Amino acid sequence: MEKNSNTLFGKANLQLMAVGAVVMIIGLFLLSGGKSNDPNVFSDDEVYSTTRITIAPILIILGFIIEVVAIMKKDKAN
Repeated sequence: MEKNSNTLFGKANLQLMAVGAVVMIIGLFLLSGGKSNDPNVFSDDEVYSTTRITIAPILIILGFIIEVVAIMKKDKAN
């Protein structure tokens, strides 16, 4: 039986897309806010932490870059 592969993306592309999605989800999770015990108290350390201001956006952008690479990558069989 012949394999007729008319899929748009190959296995490597789909794996890269999954990795990109996971990286973006981790970035969004890190970006999400922590709940304060007292809503009347503003905590600078929680809101302006390095994780939320620097690391999370870098991970989200990196996830988008991985997605673009996964879409643009050519299959070796073609």
